[in-house]
Amino acid sequence: MKFNRFAKYAWGVLAFNLLVVVWGAYVRATGSGAGCGSHWPLCDGQVIPQAPQIETIIEFTHRLTSGFAFLLVLGLFIWAFRVYPKGHTVRLGASLAMFFIITEALVGAGLVLFEWVAGNISVARVIVMAIHLINTHLLLASITLVAWWASGGERVRLKGQGADVWWWGSALGGVLLMSMAGAVTALGDTLFPASSLAEGFQQDFAPTAHFLIRLRVWHPVFAVLVGFYLLFVVLWLGTLRSDGNIKRFAVALIMFYTLQLSAGLLNLVLLVPVWMQLVHLFLADMVWISLVLLVATTLGESGAVSSSQEPLPAT
Repeated sequence: MKFNRFAKYAWGVLAFNLLVVVWGAYVRATGSGAGCGSHWPLCDGQVIPQAPQIETIIEFTHRLTSGFAFLLVLGLFIWAFRVYPKGHTVRLGASLAMFFIITEALVGAGLVLFEWVAGNISVARVIVMAIHLINTHLLLASITLVAWWASGGERVRLKGQGADVWWWGSALGGVLLMSMAGAVTALGDTLFPASSLAEGFQQDFAPTAHFLIRLRVWHPVFAVLVGFYLLFVVLWLGTLRSDGNIKRFAVALIMFYTLQLSAGLLNLVLLVPVWMQLVHLFLADMVWISLVLLVATTLGESGAVSSSQEPLPAT
C-alpha cells in the first residue's frame, strides 16, 4: 500500500464520517432528534440556537459535524478530479461518495421536516430509517473504496470471476439486511425500553406488542446466520488467494464480527445503555468496511496496478 497526500486525506475523511455516524446514533438513542424542532437547515428557525436545551445542543452538534463531513467529501471529489486522470477508479469512487453524501443530507432533512424523530413510532419512520442506513453504508463503502484505490488497490473486475461475484454480493447484501434489522431493533429499544431481561422478553412475545417490538427479536437471528455465512465465504473463497491484503482483511472481518456479536450480547444483558449502543454500531461499521475492503481486494484485477491508475502530477 502507498499513502500519498490524497490517500491520507481519503482515510481521514472515512474516519470523520464514522464519527458522524456514531454521533447520529447518539442523537437517536437520547431522543434528541427533535432538538431543533421541525426546522432544517435552521435550528428552531435560527442559524445558531439561543439558550438551547441539551437536546438542541446534541442535535445541533450533529448538524454541524454532518455539514463539515459534506465539505470534506466535496473536497475529496474536487481533489480526485484534479489529480487523477479520466477513467480512474478514484474518480468513480469520489463521484459515488459525492452522490451519497447529498442523498444522506436529503434523507436526514426528511426525517426532521416530517417529524420522524424522537418519539415517532410510525411505519414511515421505520422505512425511512432503513433507507437512511442503506445510504450511510453506501456512503462509507464509497469513501472506503476511494481511500483503498488511492492507496494502490486494484480496480474491481467482475468479468471472469465466476460465482465468486454472487457469493461476495450476497455477503454484502446479508450484512446490509442485518444492519437494517439492527437499526429497527435499536429504535424499538429506545422507544420501548425494558427494566429487565424478563420484561423485555415479555414485550417481545406479547400478542399486543407494537410491531417495532416484534421486529427486534429477529436481529439476533440475522446476526448469527449472517455470521456463519460470512465465515463460510471467507474460509472458502478468501483463503484460496495468497494475497497478503486478502488475508489481513479476512482476519479483520472475522475479528470485528466476533467483537460485534459479543457487544450485541453484552448490550442485551446491560439493557441497551447508550454507550454500549454506540460501541455496537461502531463495530458494525467496521465489519462493513472490512467486508468492502475484502471484496474489493478479492475481486481486484490480478497483477500490479497499471500506469493508467497513477495520479497526475499535483498542480
